Order: sequence, then structure tokens, then C-alpha cells
Amino acid sequence: MSDLDQLTQSLARNLKRWRNERGFTLDALAARAGVSRGMIIQIEQARTNPSVGTTVKLADALGVSITTLLDHEQGPQVKLVPADQAVRMWSTPAGSHTTLLAGTEARGPLELWSWRLMPGEASASDPHPEGTMELLHVTAGVLTLEIDGEEHQVPAGTSAVFEANSPHAYRNKGAETVEMTMAVSIPPAR
Repeated sequence: MSDLDQLTQSLARNLKRWRNERGFTLDALAARAGVSRGMIIQIEQARTNPSVGTTVKLADALGVSITTLLDHEQGPQVKLVPADQAVRMWSTPAGSHTTLLAGTEARGPLELWSWRLMPGEASASDPHPEGTMELLHVTAGVLTLEIDGEEHQVPAGTSAVFEANSPHAYRNKGAETVEMTMAVSIPPAR
């Protein structure tokens, strides 16, 4: 497959995914983006490669970056955010502060969890509906995050973001208790 074919396929898949995530009909997205309904259909069916301007309009209307709309990676994606890459948003001389640990573009129900995994213990999960995103931040220990059979080490101070539509598990293979906070974003029911 050529780079252009891969880009066309990626755009088709991602446009449809984000349109559905946002709950937009073809007509609603067309109106928001100022792009014809027919053009959106052609893009979603990978029958055309739109101009950069059209792609920008669609990304803006969906509220995602062009990078997100053109992302060609397939399969489970995990984004680790080391502590030194978290964004300090606000602080005072007295020591108060807020830090954006990780983020994802999604809408629908959102859950916040507090986890503790004792050494040697694990919790496995079946795949969630497509579009379900999990964000977690490890505050103690080293979490072994398994996504579709691939392990990722997530030490204290590190955050992870992943789409949870494949089998996944949280494991503590170390000697120290793992503590983490996790948010789960579930796509709205259709």
C-alpha cells in the first residue's frame, strides 16, 4: 500500500470514528465544517483524498487535531507520559499547584477510579466498546500494563493513555504496592 493509500484509508477510518464519537450525522458535520455531505461520504469511503483545507475544516469541526484525524497507527496504542512531561498549569509560592497528567479527546460517560494492587496480584479486563479511553496515573510502585498481550512498565509518576477496546490487564509484578488513579471515558450509547 502506498503512503497516499495509507493516508486515505486512515483518514476514512478516523473521520468516521470521530464523527460517531461526537454523535454527528453526516448533515451535522457537513454544516459544522462547511464541507458538502457528498465529500464527507467520499472521504469516509476512502474514494477521495481531500485538500489540506478540507481536512483542516473537518478536524476543526470535530474538535480534534489534524494529527489525530490523519493518525495511521492501527491496533492498541498506549501513550506513556513520564512525570517530566506532565504540564504544570498553575502554582503558588506556598506550594499549591495543578498538573495536567494526561488527556484524550473523547465524549460520553466518564468514571474516576482509585486502585491499589498488592504485590503479585492482577486484574484483567475484557475489551470495552470501541472508543473507550482509559487514562491512568501511577502514584506508587510499578504497574505492568498489558494491552492485547503487550506489556508496558508504568512506574510511579508516569501516566498512560490507551483505547481499551482490546483485552487488557493491570499487574503488580513488583514487591511494592501499586497505587494509581484511573479515569475511564466511555462513548455515548447509540
